[in-house]
Formats: sequence, C-alpha cells, structure tokens
Amino acid sequence: MINILYLVLLGLIALNVPDNLLDAFKKITDSLTNSTKNVQSGITTTFDTFEKTKLKEQPERAKPIFDKAKLAQGYSDDLYNYVEELKKHLIDNTDGIDPKTGDYKGRDNMDVTPNYMITDGKAKELKTKINETRTKLISVLDPKDTVGLDLSLSAEDPKDPKDGKNTWELASFGEGIPMGAAITTLAKIQSDVKNAESAVVKKELGKIDVAVVTLDQFAAVAVAPSSYVIAGTPYTASIFLTAYDSKSNPDISIDGSRIQTSGGKGTYTVNTSKEGIFKYKGSISVKGTDGKIKSYPLPEQTYQVAKPSAVVSPDKMNVLYIGVENPLSVSAPGVPLDKLRVSMSSGSLSGSNGHYMASVKSVGETKVTISGEIIPGKPQVLGTSNFRIKRIPDPVAQFAGRNGGSTSAVNLRAQDKVFAHLDDFAFDLKFNVTHFTLYIRPPRQDATIMKGTGAELNAQMKAAMATIRPGTQIYFDDIIAVGPDGSQRSLAPIIITAN
Repeated sequence: MINILYLVLLGLIALNVPDNLLDAFKKITDSLTNSTKNVQSGITTTFDTFEKTKLKEQPERAKPIFDKAKLAQGYSDDLYNYVEELKKHLIDNTDGIDPKTGDYKGRDNMDVTPNYMITDGKAKELKTKINETRTKLISVLDPKDTVGLDLSLSAEDPKDPKDGKNTWELASFGEGIPMGAAITTLAKIQSDVKNAESAVVKKELGKIDVAVVTLDQFAAVAVAPSSYVIAGTPYTASIFLTAYDSKSNPDISIDGSRIQTSGGKGTYTVNTSKEGIFKYKGSISVKGTDGKIKSYPLPEQTYQVAKPSAVVSPDKMNVLYIGVENPLSVSAPGVPLDKLRVSMSSGSLSGSNGHYMASVKSVGETKVTISGEIIPGKPQVLGTSNFRIKRIPDPVAQFAGRNGGSTSAVNLRAQDKVFAHLDDFAFDLKFNVTHFTLYIRPPRQDATIMKGTGAELNAQMKAAMATIRPGTQIYFDDIIAVGPDGSQRSLAPIIITAN
C-alpha cells in the first residue's frame, strides 16, 4: 500500500508541489523507515537464534549455511549504507532538518536532486548497485531455492515513458522531483534491500531444518533383555549393526519429555532412589528430505533398580527362638521382591515383599527356602538356609536391683517386688515371676521362711522386711518365672546381705 501511494504522489509532482503533498511524502518516508527497522530487527533475531542453537548443535553442517547468509547480509549492508550517504548529502545540502517540524528544511527544493543525482551521475551509479546487489543476493542461494523467490529490489527503466523520462534515473530523480520526494525514493530502496536480504537469509538459514539425515557413523550393538542372569538360565542378546548421523541431533522424547542429544545420540539419565522394576518408552523424530517430521517409536524398555548387597552368613548363629516372632529379611539380586516366594520346613511364615516373621514351636532345626521367577511363569529355587531352633535363654532374678552381694538395709526395706531380667538379648522380652520362697535371717537368729505367689511381696513379707537391720541376710530361693514361650523357668537364688 505504501509503494502504491508513493507512485501516485510521484505522479502528482508534475502538477504542483503543495505542502500537503510534501507532508504526505514525509509520512511515507517515516513509515518506510519504521518498516525497515522492523525488518532489520527480524534479521538480527534470526541470526542470533541460529548462532545460539544450530551453530552450536551442528557446527559442521550449520557453518557453511551461516557463512552464506552472512555474505548476503554484507551485500545488503553495502547498498544500504551507500543509499544512506546519498540521503545525507541531499539533507545536508538543503539546510538539514527543521527541529520544530522534524521535516527537511529544503524538502521543496527542485534543483538539488537533479543536479546531484542526474548531473553528477549518482542515480546511474545507484541503479547499477541496485541491480548488482539483486544479482548477488540471488547468487547466494542454490538455483532450486530461487524458485518462487520474489525480490522487489530492482531498478528498471519505465516501459511507457512520460514527459521524456525514459530511464529509471530520470523517472526517480529527474527534473521536477523535489528533495522530499527523492528522500522517499531512497528510503524505499533501503526498505527493498532489507526485505530482499531478509528473504534470502531466511531461505538460506532455513535449509538447516530440512537437511537430509546422513548416516555417517556406524557401531556394533548388543541388546539383551536383561544384564542380570541367574545360573541355569540362558543369556540371550540381539547383535546388529546400527548407523546414525553424528552431525545432526534428532528430537528424542522419553515418556513425553525431551532428552539432551549430542553427536547424533541421546543420553537418558534418571535417578534410582527407589528399588523395583521400571519401564520407559519414547520416540525419535527427524526431518526427511521433504522437510516433514518423521517419528520412529522406541520399543518399551525395562530396567531394575536394586540396593547394593553383600551377604554374610553366621554359620554358628543362625537361630530362631521359640515363643517370639523372628524377623527375616529376604532378597535376591535381579529378582523383584514381589516375585520372591519363601517357605520353611518347620514352623510358619507371615509377611511379604522381602520382610517376614518366622514362628517356631519346638527345639530342633528348620530349612528356609527362597524361590523366584527369573523367567515369567517359571519359578526356580534360588537358595536355602538352615536355622537352629532354640528356647529363649533363662532370665536372671533380681531384688533391689541386685542378684547377689550386699546393699543398704534402707534400700532393702524400700523394695516390694522380685524381677526377672533377660539382659544382652536380641529381643526385648518380659518374664513374669510366679513363685518364690523368702528367707530372712537376722544376725545370730533363726531364719524366717515365707512363700509367695506372683512377683510382689505379700503383707507378711513386707512386715518382716521392715525389721531388717545391718547384718541381716535376705535369701530368695525356688524362684519360678514364665516367659513369652509359656514355659516355666527355675531361676538361680538371690542372696543379699544388708549393710
């Protein structure tokens, strides 16, 4: 629309040069200048983006393309800067710019344009540069890339000359062309050259996105369903030759997320904070020779995460105790916990996923067998462990925190209960005293004998204990306690002397 308006206004110059016509030329010039700035901004952004992405990702392939685009930019800048010098000359030789209006002071000057552009031959020189620049810009592209390319940058003589203006130079800068109109013509040329540069640069840089995938690297690959094999099961792997394009980084997506690629290959990395079997799948996308994206699905892959493990078997200490739940932790590297099966020859097991409780009832031995599914649907024995079955050890009877020796009479008089403690044992177990006989023998006197039921002293015992003095001997005998297994234990006597 701006170009059409410019041609209409240029045709009206032959009639007169009123101020409103010159105002219109100034508005067109400003519009062309702003449009040119926007085009230049787009060109700059295109180069910056290419440098930060393609030139870093695919330097060997992108560098020649980038250099050709920069060559086009150089051709454009040469012509743009030349036109800028012509504009500066016209403005400077007509008293410059009016600071009040922002317009050219000599915009209606009818002499400076033909004298400088025609008489001095600048228009002819400009025409040559325009056409040469057009040719150079087109030469940057491959012939097949110029199909459909339409560049407005051109300086052609009129097909139907009017008023004797039979050349492009006279039609654009000849007699009767005021300085303001000439500036508009030059601004249009600058706009055309930047638009032409933009078209060529985008065409050239765009070639990187439709580049053909070149398979230039080959590698032998062995792919196995699992790298963990149990003895007795076959190891199977597919072995083949693969090829990839080391100069192109395809778009690789795993479970919907894009992964980093380098040298034509992608690297998939995940944290392994949890144990178990995990699966992933994805796709690899590349551009074909027709510029269309082609995606190739990645078959579902499986991997297993297991804790590092080392097993030390205490051959003389594999013991299960009667009357308590004995915890057992079971694992087999390479086999998911939910695929393990655990059984025992004597006793019972409860639990799952590697954590079990074993219950046994009689002294002897038992065998724990671990089975698992290495191959789906085909369980096999992975190992066995022998355990001895024993009773819980006898506890130690205590009174006043002691199982013998001496303590103060005051301490003894303050006690009212006999305890049975099982010290330094793996289980925190409780034994209850059910019976005992108490002997209290003051110095040089006969002993008082009392029998008790349960763990606490009865009233008679408490009354007798209240009379003890230093030198009195306290003797607990016939102590019976019952533990978690329900069996009665006869405990060693307690002899304490009051002091």
